[in-house]
Amino acid sequence: MDTIAVADTVRLNAVRKVYGEGANSVTALDGVTLTFERGSFTAVMGPSGSGKSTFLHCAAGLDRPTSGTVLLDGEDLSGYDETTLTKMRRERIGFIFQSFNLLPALTVLQNITLPLKLAGRRPNRARVTEVIQRVGLGERTGHRPAELSGGQQQRVAIARALVTGPAVVFADEPTGALDTRTAREVLRLMQESVQSLGQTIVMVTHDPVAASYADRVVFLADGRFVGDIYHPTAEVVAERMTHLGAWADEQPAAGGRQMRTSTGGTY
Repeated sequence: MDTIAVADTVRLNAVRKVYGEGANSVTALDGVTLTFERGSFTAVMGPSGSGKSTFLHCAAGLDRPTSGTVLLDGEDLSGYDETTLTKMRRERIGFIFQSFNLLPALTVLQNITLPLKLAGRRPNRARVTEVIQRVGLGERTGHRPAELSGGQQQRVAIARALVTGPAVVFADEPTGALDTRTAREVLRLMQESVQSLGQTIVMVTHDPVAASYADRVVFLADGRFVGDIYHPTAEVVAERMTHLGAWADEQPAAGGRQMRTSTGGTY
């Protein structure tokens, strides 16, 4: 394994994704090159139609790029057939969704250990217990989703994503269905999993406050990577969002903190 594979959990090289053909084709991603370091928490933001969802689907191996490559721990996902890709996602990628996606008939414990059972792996009791305690659900393992609050359900989803010890966790608007207090608790839990477990998290969000919990915010516009900010604040992120893509045509020149662009300059 080369040095890039050691340093970066996920790497996209010149990824393009085109839907449709000819005059009806739509370019959702247009040559995106990005890396996500091991043990980092990155938020991905952009206006509606910027390519955030397509980015997540390609980076997580849920969709194949039209061209370019996606590497997970240095391995090119395009070399996998669908069966191998499905197995890889179960074992090495965790997912957290806005709608929780828990199975209502299963208990908290059963929902958390489901990915292990699907992968044909015997649950490690110590690991499962550690994850459950970390997300604060030690007294709720026998409950079903309907008996839990929205925040508790999202904690189950986080534990489910972490229990396999994945290389990376992709979170798609994980706080979108939560009130602000509960969202803050969930975001702090995600921060803790990065800081304490060395987990890599990539979170797609539209919320500048949620993005401020990340180490880095990556911005997409019109299917392209247009810059990033390290150590973000909600105010700086919100301001930058007004200067992306077509929105920039209606705004005065950006001021304040500089944002690194995809060409290495700043504005």
